Amino acid sequence: MKLLTFMAALVLSCGDPLFGAGKLSGRRAPGFSLPDSNFRQYDLQDYRGKVVVLEIMQTNCPHCRDFAKVLEKVKQRYGDRVAVLAIVNPPDTQATVARYVAETGSTIPILFDCGQVAASYLKATPANPSFDVPHVFLIDQDGMIRNDFGYGPATKAIFEGTALFGEIDRLLGKAAPGKGR
Repeated sequence: MKLLTFMAALVLSCGDPLFGAGKLSGRRAPGFSLPDSNFRQYDLQDYRGKVVVLEIMQTNCPHCRDFAKVLEKVKQRYGDRVAVLAIVNPPDTQATVARYVAETGSTIPILFDCGQVAASYLKATPANPSFDVPHVFLIDQDGMIRNDFGYGPATKAIFEGTALFGEIDRLLGKAAPGKGR
């Protein structure tokens, strides 16, 4: 689903040079401190030393709802070695997030952004002001984006299957099953 163009245009009016074109992975993860529905702040810096799975989503996105189940399995499988966070942007509100949590049973912290964090991660530009959701970023223990995936036919196994586990295992330094080290 396309995230609303007005949100990206609003953010782009800031003129931040981080919005240049290029790969989304292989760079330092932009820092942020964002609130959840209870006004608890989540600062990316607090997760140094852990792998972070960061999803940019919308509550009305059917693929995001499917991915919520995968993220819950990530929490169960990896415990406190991996932090899982989701970010929503307008038009999502506390009410839409509360409804989403009630309907999906999600326990992932859902953080509220006004667009700046999402645009800096997704490298939105005036030429490309909109982007698809869900989009997931894998951030290593040193705060570097090591991989990112937008939903599509080639990434369905990440968002609906178990391929995300292999990516996380790699970041944690584990050999994938059957691959040896």
